Amino acid sequence: MSASDPLPEPSEPPRGARRRIGWFVSLLLFLLIALGTVAGGAIVMLNRAYTDPGPLAETTVVVIPDGASGQQIMQRLGDSGVVADPRLARVSLRFLADARPLRAGEYEFPAGISLQAAIAKLQDGDTVVRRVTIAEGLTTREALGTLSLANGLVGMVPEPNDVGEGTLLPETYHYSLGDTRAELVARMQAAMDETVARLWDARAEGLPIKSPEEAVVLASIIERETAVPSERPMVASVFVNRLKRGMRLQSDPTVAYGFSTDEGEFSGRLLFRHLETDHPYNTYTRDGLPPGPIANPGAESIAAALNPAATDYLYFVADGTGGHAFAKTLAEHNRNVAKWRRIQRERRGAQ
Repeated sequence: MSASDPLPEPSEPPRGARRRIGWFVSLLLFLLIALGTVAGGAIVMLNRAYTDPGPLAETTVVVIPDGASGQQIMQRLGDSGVVADPRLARVSLRFLADARPLRAGEYEFPAGISLQAAIAKLQDGDTVVRRVTIAEGLTTREALGTLSLANGLVGMVPEPNDVGEGTLLPETYHYSLGDTRAELVARMQAAMDETVARLWDARAEGLPIKSPEEAVVLASIIERETAVPSERPMVASVFVNRLKRGMRLQSDPTVAYGFSTDEGEFSGRLLFRHLETDHPYNTYTRDGLPPGPIANPGAESIAAALNPAATDYLYFVADGTGGHAFAKTLAEHNRNVAKWRRIQRERRGAQ
């Protein structure tokens, strides 16, 4: 072919070939659209399974052990009915959830919780909060007995002598499954130390109390003398007035404490022979405060010991209503005692 010859016209594919190419392109487009539709539908279904309410019919507690993998956790949620499909839950955990670890612990899942909310609860460590209440006025042995029965705590309680009387602050304490009893005792002791230090700094002037330790001793007596919160400053004033005058405290609860044993607290009726039996805690036979607390006082009793009411009272006795009658003189006190004994006789006669 010479340079002067014209180029040949490009040939068109045969009509049949064009039809086959068009059919293939259409098929390819159809397949791409179908795959996109399926993928989009799968994403929508996965997202709904992640955010919609779950199958759980009632509130359920699930314990996630330490070291459990994501697969094991999702399987445990499936076995507990929290999620419908553990495999789908694992896919959601991988592709939809935040990239945060799941934490071990005891979890409470409400009915109908979504997979998204369940995973968030596990990531936040939103575990079940348990509670134990140490009542005011318990001895350390009694308080440790309460801790020994608290469900979810592990380990043994320390020995009462190792803890000490009056070192535990009575209140409600929160804890989680697996916390140790020794750790909770340490928290109670730290709470008592903080409370005593704070209230000692705010104490009234001129008190016959030389140290925070003596304040706890007096507060423990106040705690055991009255169950009426409003009376605590009044009872405190009686004991403070007596200490200032050099009078013996003559507190029945201190005498009873001295007769307690390692087997338990004194639970009998105090008689004159008990009041006359000398021991370190008998405030009828010995001057001043006893050598240590007789119970674990609450913050209100400690505050009362350090800020007693301003009164001239030197005596008090039960009044038959759950409270006490206070008196400035022995004569007035004897009249109140006579009233109380009459009430006691009437009650015994009515039985």
